[in-house]
Amino acid sequence: MTASDFILIAPELVLILGGLALLLVAAFAGDKVSGVVNALAALVFAGAIVALTITAQPGAWAFSGTVRIDSFSTYAKYLIFAAGIVILALAPRFYEREGYRSEYPVLILFASLGMAIMVSASDLMTLYIGLELQSLSAYVLASFTRTDSRSSEAGLKYFVLGALASGMLLYGISLLYGFTGTTSFDGIANAFGPEPGLGLLFGLVFVVSGLAFKISAVPFHMWTPDVYEGAPTPVTAFFASAPKVAAVALLTRLCVEALPFGAPAWQQIIAFMAIASMLLGAVGAIGQRNIKRLLAYSSIANVGFILIGLAAAGNEGAREGAVTSVLFYLTVYLVMTLGSFLAVLQLRTADGRMVEDMAGLSGLWKTRPGLATAIAIFMFSLAGIPPLFGFWPKLLVFQAAVDANMLPLAVIGAIASVIGAFYYLRIIKVMWFDPPAEEAFPIEGGAMERGLIAVAAAYVSVLGFALIGPLTAASTTAAASIL
Repeated sequence: MTASDFILIAPELVLILGGLALLLVAAFAGDKVSGVVNALAALVFAGAIVALTITAQPGAWAFSGTVRIDSFSTYAKYLIFAAGIVILALAPRFYEREGYRSEYPVLILFASLGMAIMVSASDLMTLYIGLELQSLSAYVLASFTRTDSRSSEAGLKYFVLGALASGMLLYGISLLYGFTGTTSFDGIANAFGPEPGLGLLFGLVFVVSGLAFKISAVPFHMWTPDVYEGAPTPVTAFFASAPKVAAVALLTRLCVEALPFGAPAWQQIIAFMAIASMLLGAVGAIGQRNIKRLLAYSSIANVGFILIGLAAAGNEGAREGAVTSVLFYLTVYLVMTLGSFLAVLQLRTADGRMVEDMAGLSGLWKTRPGLATAIAIFMFSLAGIPPLFGFWPKLLVFQAAVDANMLPLAVIGAIASVIGAFYYLRIIKVMWFDPPAEEAFPIEGGAMERGLIAVAAAYVSVLGFALIGPLTAASTTAAASIL
């Protein structure tokens, strides 16, 4: 352990020191300084981004090779920290009725710290530490509104099923260690020969299954609709964005770095989860009337599309393009998801009550045309309908599948996209063609919320195509760093 190790993890140190300091402030000053703590937490994220920019490395190891600092982890951390700032920006107004509590931004900081460790992990122990730090914070966040029985139920379900997933992950880690004698990704890759034994394959299956829970991939998705519906809306937005980026990045690094010789095995598992997630996400959302549950199934479906790219990475010849498509998709998906939830948070009645039923959107275009237009852009983009920017990442993952000789997977993805377009278009039909609902939404968010919605809508609109060049270059560099 040297000074250079700590320099390499400067962003994580910023989160650690900032989180601990704000925890003390929250403990001694209480909720009366919650607004100050929230603003300071956003500054901590900004400091972490600055530290990340300064200390970025093309490829370096810290703490005896257990932590990898490279372009891949740097790319993922930028997305995670940016999402954290947005989540902190939208939380105070949501909690203003029951009072905003100071520990909320602290939990967001520590959850993001766990995610930063996850994407930099190059050892199974580091992987588990980061994953559990993120999960423990997430369990509390899910049940944060203690007076709401739905929130308490969401937290309990998430905790019980999360504990099960952690057990599966630990069992898989123990198998990989037992049959390879190491927890290092590089050591496992060297021991995992072209013809792995049955024990190694079992370990692979359990580890991938444990991580699949974190990304809501079928058949480990069962917690997602209930938790998304019951958790406070800002928490749901958080679950649907930053943790997805971290878990997918971790799964990608694990498969590509630690299990390259196990590609024929994990490629089949990932492909199955991709198909099942796309189809269940598309079909399951059709009967939903709660907006947050619908977005939960949308999240499951989008994870399926992302996994198409990861499955294609099992083919060595198409690996770089496949990993690039995964990172590109995550970048666009993050903005689409955060924008959608920012728009949902605008649906408040005159007494400040949140409206989550789809019927409440009826005739929104006549009462709030700007908000209705933004929601329409997000829905069209999530559906992958050209010429909106959400079409491009889907095209990239389909192209990656074709390049990897997995044409049937790309065809199934295209079919799932068509099915999924139904429920996105139904939302637009309700907003634009149904008579206005009895409950209008007179309460508008502040200038910051409206600005964030406008920026997100512009990003995923036709204007987003101007960013294809720099995003492709950044994601290609990040993908090359783990190959």
